[in-house]
Amino acid sequence: MKKYVKVAVGGTFDELHRGHKTLLTKAFELGQNVVIGLSSDELVSKLGKPHLTASFEDRQQGLRIWLEDQGVLDRAEIVSLFDPFGSTLKDPKIQALIVSEETKPTAIKINERRKKADLNTLEIISITMVPSQNCGPISTTRIRRGEMDREGRLLKETGTSPKSER
Repeated sequence: MKKYVKVAVGGTFDELHRGHKTLLTKAFELGQNVVIGLSSDELVSKLGKPHLTASFEDRQQGLRIWLEDQGVLDRAEIVSLFDPFGSTLKDPKIQALIVSEETKPTAIKINERRKKADLNTLEIISITMVPSQNCGPISTTRIRRGEMDREGRLLKETGTSPKSER
């Protein structure tokens, strides 16, 4: 039996990589049902990403294919995010947020806003960033730059330190 009936996770999920998959896997391990907030094209344009990002439709399709391959698509609800909070400020059934270290500050803000709205605060489960072959985090930015593949295997020497660029 799962620890929570409903959990939430969010992100852009561009170049769906091992770090994203680890985050999503943890959400499905803990939650019977998982709300996946997928950044809308409008939100992506506001985030100031240092690279092009695939369209919402392409990212959603990639997510659906992976979820189907994992046998969990029937437990997932993909929703568009137009801001970093999505349905977490309205849905009283969400019990926990699954986040990366990088997005934990947003989870804390979500709980502050839920308190003000007289909703229960959410359990925050934070996972560590998945390291690449050179111990730096796997990131879409680094993949798009051609530094590594989606599994975190280095494709070229970059001279960047492991702690740089998430």
